[in-house]
Amino acid sequence: MPIKVQKDLPAKIILEKENIFTMDEDRALKQDIRPLEILILNLMPIKEDTETQLLRALSNTPLQVDCSFLMLESHTSKNTSASHLNKFYVYFDEVKEKKYDGMIITGAPIENLEFEEVNYWPELKKIMEWSKTYVTSTFHICWGAQAGLFYHYGVPKYKIDKKLSGIYRHKLLDRKVPLVRSLDDYVMAPHSRFTEIRRSDIETHPELKILAESEEAGLLLVMSRDGKQIFVQGHPEYDRMTLHGEYHRDLESGLNPEIPCNYYENNDPDTVPVLNWRNAANTIYGNWLNYYVYQVTPYEL
Repeated sequence: MPIKVQKDLPAKIILEKENIFTMDEDRALKQDIRPLEILILNLMPIKEDTETQLLRALSNTPLQVDCSFLMLESHTSKNTSASHLNKFYVYFDEVKEKKYDGMIITGAPIENLEFEEVNYWPELKKIMEWSKTYVTSTFHICWGAQAGLFYHYGVPKYKIDKKLSGIYRHKLLDRKVPLVRSLDDYVMAPHSRFTEIRRSDIETHPELKILAESEEAGLLLVMSRDGKQIFVQGHPEYDRMTLHGEYHRDLESGLNPEIPCNYYENNDPDTVPVLNWRNAANTIYGNWLNYYVYQVTPYEL
């Protein structure tokens, strides 16, 4: 089934070139089916890239998905044009009376700030509280996962000695949970962050369950046992070249970054990175949509 997007969204052209079935509003109106309504709060700086990555991940199911993009009134994006935001994004006040089947809260490159120091933290708290009533299940990514765990459960984040960047191997801890159904015993996933959440803090909350972790990168998947809150500390949605772009931007900024771990063949940044996490990413997003959104959400929102 297709993923429904706005007619002129740049990601639509990219996805169609990859033979991913997309559908614009005009065609969707003729379909006698209720698509899943997914709201995406995109906090990443280069929003067009994140739009494409998330839509690609959400497209790999037999479900029709209608995605809307949310922006914050308390924060002005510096890396995405105002015309793009005004055309494809909405503010919270425009949707706060509407219910959604699912919601995604992305990461943001602000890990070194305390949550209370983030200029849009009050608005984000309002949205996360609203999601408990108006959203069937919410999927948090990277900093978004850390923010969600802190807001909902008081779980702190900790600074690490150096940036964690690369592709890491994670062990599944409970294969019976639907979120990880059909995954292998070990899965690869990208990480790109300066902070972490710790197992010891999660274990103080019996309502939370750890599903995957790495000896090198720590926790990957945590979820509330009722499935309403999914927390992914990595970036399974990343493209093949996303970490490559981040690495070279850091080089150009004079940050002297380390080469992303387990990313380039022979650790050579002049080679094309090996893509070895796409299947796991598609499975995680597909399982979330199927088991925690589609099979739980009411037909009449």
